[in-house]
Order: sequence, then structure tokens, then C-alpha cells
Amino acid sequence: MQHIFSDSCMNRISSISREKNSGIKNLLLTISYDGSCFHGWQIQQNAVTVQQIFQEALYKIISQIPDIKGCSRTDSGVHANMYCISMKTDHPISSVRLKAALNRYLPKSIAVLDCKEVSADFHARYSCKSKEYIYKIWNDEVRNPFLDGYALHYRYYLDEKMLNKASQAYVGKHDFTSFCTKDKREKGDFTRNVKMFSVERNDKVITMKVEADGFLYNMVRIMVGTLLRVQQGKIKWNEIPEIIERKNRKYAGPTAPAHGLYLNKVNY
Repeated sequence: MQHIFSDSCMNRISSISREKNSGIKNLLLTISYDGSCFHGWQIQQNAVTVQQIFQEALYKIISQIPDIKGCSRTDSGVHANMYCISMKTDHPISSVRLKAALNRYLPKSIAVLDCKEVSADFHARYSCKSKEYIYKIWNDEVRNPFLDGYALHYRYYLDEKMLNKASQAYVGKHDFTSFCTKDKREKGDFTRNVKMFSVERNDKVITMKVEADGFLYNMVRIMVGTLLRVQQGKIKWNEIPEIIERKNRKYAGPTAPAHGLYLNKVNY
């Protein structure tokens, strides 16, 4: 049987073959981290970031810093239950040994959950199909000292059923300009496809969960802040579609604090 491949497919196969022959492997590392003491993922001047600490630990092991690709840009104080990194290296260390070595050199605030070899064209960010974030709220009059820095303390009662109903307006493909803090990182199309949004209660912990094909800068935190305004009666529960249509940041709620936000899952 004759197989016909497109030029792009043949180029991809040739690229993979060349990398295998040259000893270069593409690795996917899955980590989790406590974002409390970091200024986000991406390296910055005069600020400690997760990428910086990860690269320093990596250099101690393989004496090189490959071109590292992160799956997302998390902001200062944001946590990650699952964060994915891809990198290409010609170092002979096995995936199992690299995982163990990194966990030895990384601080307790960062853990490597998995390390495996993937196809040459895999990219931690661009191969991603969707991401899931959760936002945690401690809903009680008295603060919880064990959740300080890991959940927003909201002392007034939250009606999770009403908020869940209001949040369904986020679901679907929309222009989320109203739910974005604009800066130099946000350019072009502000349309995102939100696959699901839920608000659930487990005793005194409210968890807001959202999955989308991508997120704008501060998008989840503004969504949360808007729902809190709905609870306060400052925005009606059925006004969110109108806020989306206005494409104007001033009509949405405030940006909720970073420490309640977690990158929860990355889907490829």
C-alpha cells in the first residue's frame, strides 16, 4: 500500500529523525508549587520566580540550561497543582534520575511530579488543548490560619447555588475584554472558549472551577471578583452576559486576590 505524506508531515518526520540521531530528547516535566514566595513562573529582573529556581536546580544536575517552555504565565502569589514544562536536551540522564535529582535540589515549595520523553514537536504551551483553574474561598466569619495565603477569606455567607447559576453566562465562546487587565502581554484577539464553570461548597470551603482553551491576563480573578459582586447585590446575577457584551473592564467586578488561585490541570 502506498502512503502519501504532505511536505509538512515529511519535514516533521525528518526533524524528529534528526533529533533522535543527534541524541536530543524532548522532555515533559510536570511540577507543582506553592506560589506564596514567588513572583510567578517567568523569569524577571530583581524578583524570585519559579522558573529561576527550577533552572538553578537543573544546572546543578546537567550543567546546562536548555530552552525551557512553560505551559502558562502564572502571576505573583498564584499556586499550581499541575504545571507543565517542556525542554530539549542532549544530556544522557534518564527521566527517572532527573526527576529524583530535581526533587533533591529544589526547595520544598516546588515538587517534580513526573518527567518523561515526548515527541520532538511537543510544546508545553502550544500543544495545550485546555487549562483548568480553581479558586478557593474560606467562607466563614472567623479566618482559618491554616489557609492563610492559600484561600481568600470571605466572612459573609456565599450562596453557591445562585453563584453557580450566574457563572454559566461565562460558558461558551466570548470576547472577554471586560474580564481582562490589559497590558503589553495582551494583544489581538480577546476571544476565549470557556468549556465549563462551576461553584461548589464543601462545608466552609467554596471552590470555583473553570476550564477554557486559554485565559487572558487576570481573567479568572476578575470572573471571581464579579461573582462576589453578584453576591453583594452590586451586580445582578443575570447581568453578566451584558457585561461580556460591553467589552469594557470597568463594568466587571474587582480582581480577586492572587492567593486563592491555582492552576489545577493542563490538558494535552
